[in-house]
Amino acid sequence: MKKALLLSVVASGIIYAGGDIAPAQPVQPQAAPAACNFWGTLALRYDGMKYETKQNKWDKDSLAVGALAMGVEKELGYGFGIGAELDGVYALDGKLNKEFEKAAIMQGYLTYKAGNTAIKVGRQALPKAVSPWAFTERDTLGGVPARTFNGVTVVNTDIPNTTLVGAWVASVYDFNGGNVKLTGNTDKGLYALGAIYKGIENTTLSTMLYYIPSEGAAGKAYSAWAAIESKIQSVNVGLQLAYTKADHGSIAHLKYDNDNNPNTPLVDTPDEDATYGIAGYIGTNFNGLDVKLTLAYINDGDGSLTLSQSTMAGQLQEATSGFWGASFRAFGGNANYTAGKQKIARLDLGYKLPDNYGKIYGGVAMDDPDNGKTAVAARVGYDFTVYGVNAKIEYRYVKNFASKKDHRIRVQGVYKF
Repeated sequence: MKKALLLSVVASGIIYAGGDIAPAQPVQPQAAPAACNFWGTLALRYDGMKYETKQNKWDKDSLAVGALAMGVEKELGYGFGIGAELDGVYALDGKLNKEFEKAAIMQGYLTYKAGNTAIKVGRQALPKAVSPWAFTERDTLGGVPARTFNGVTVVNTDIPNTTLVGAWVASVYDFNGGNVKLTGNTDKGLYALGAIYKGIENTTLSTMLYYIPSEGAAGKAYSAWAAIESKIQSVNVGLQLAYTKADHGSIAHLKYDNDNNPNTPLVDTPDEDATYGIAGYIGTNFNGLDVKLTLAYINDGDGSLTLSQSTMAGQLQEATSGFWGASFRAFGGNANYTAGKQKIARLDLGYKLPDNYGKIYGGVAMDDPDNGKTAVAARVGYDFTVYGVNAKIEYRYVKNFASKKDHRIRVQGVYKF
């Protein structure tokens, strides 16, 4: 059975359990548009690394990254509005040589609001809270989105306690790679329809359906997701189910080598096996200590249940361990396409210090695949705020599927304006 990541998965615009989509407010016609709303994020990060190479030797390196994200939104009047976002990244290696340099317009869209309905057209970010299959990752580079999506989203809140979402996604826009098609053989895009219900106290229910039409020799692809999250007294619990199936030759795959660099997409993959996954978590706070345990299982299918990595993550040597790198999704599993069946466990801890002196956090994780050795990881860090800058000092340890070890010290500061 040939393993590969489903590239179409990258471009879905679907709802995810727990998504807090604010109801669209009724819009009154106005002749005088509101002022522009500007926002931005400036991030500086330094990584010191010691890692084991393919030749079983130890090597050292470092990476310094500066990232800037700037956005603007403006109401034009009569329910219409516009928005845009410009992002840039500059990185130096340990010898002060330029490792990476890129700037891109990651968002540009038109909005319209009428009653309880909101429409957005153009290149836009999809928050993690509203998309279980693909979302705009901002954490890896301190605010710069790895990918955004070209398409149309419609949100309606007419039904009490219910948010309905429809989406058509034409393509993905990758910060480093530009426009990426949903599939190798079709320009029809991906259709999505979902709902979130919050009529039960302290509980959120969601369901989501995806569909890619067939075209020519390419077959169709479809997926279904369902989730429930609830708070019972001081205990938070969640459960998610996912299913993906594609017809013969319907989806181009994006395959990665050991360095996480994209190779040529593979278009013809016969006899696609369906992929299904189940993930759940339980968490609480005990005397100021946050504790959360996440467990997940993924069968030996051909489709990925998570967003495939952005090329930017590999360029910047992100710790793509499957735990706290670009590939891990805490509620849905790992994006490694060669792993076969996967059993995943993760424990996260956090303790807020008194008098606003920040937070100490840590965790351990394990990913036990059929086709390879068990990967493990651990981290411990201190998160605090000083003069409006959110700062973080963190140590990471990773042993990946090939039993290669990676030690990393990270110092990061993020300022939002």
